[in-house]
Amino acid sequence: MKRDLKSIVYKGVSESCVVLSGVLIDPYSGETINFLRGIATSSEIQIDHVVALSNAWQTGAFKLNLAQRTAFANDPSNLLAIKGKLNSQKGDGDAATWLPPRKSYRCEYVTRQVMVKAKYGLWLTAPEKAAILKILKSCP
Repeated sequence: MKRDLKSIVYKGVSESCVVLSGVLIDPYSGETINFLRGIATSSEIQIDHVVALSNAWQTGAFKLNLAQRTAFANDPSNLLAIKGKLNSQKGDGDAATWLPPRKSYRCEYVTRQVMVKAKYGLWLTAPEKAAILKILKSCP
């Protein structure tokens, strides 16, 4: 959240790992979300695994050792603060089954997926590859 939010207010002076509030420009929708930590509000922003954990497992992560799987699950290049409802909507979808509603972000989204999958030696399913290639053809 520290990387993705702006105007962050932290809990206490020395507790900079607890975010009390901040502003997110959601890359997937383009919406501005005012985050306020709390039981009823914290789920408005969630951390997305750009390459979903389940998708990663199905496309080769099962071959990784524990240290590699842990690195994948915590890799900042695969983590992105987004609107909670979109994260729930995406679930474990890949590019063939889910894309960000903000079309102008789709090039960056699939590029990030390909980079993460390449970094960890994961493969693309045929439908996922077709969807990614279709999007990349329209990228600048």
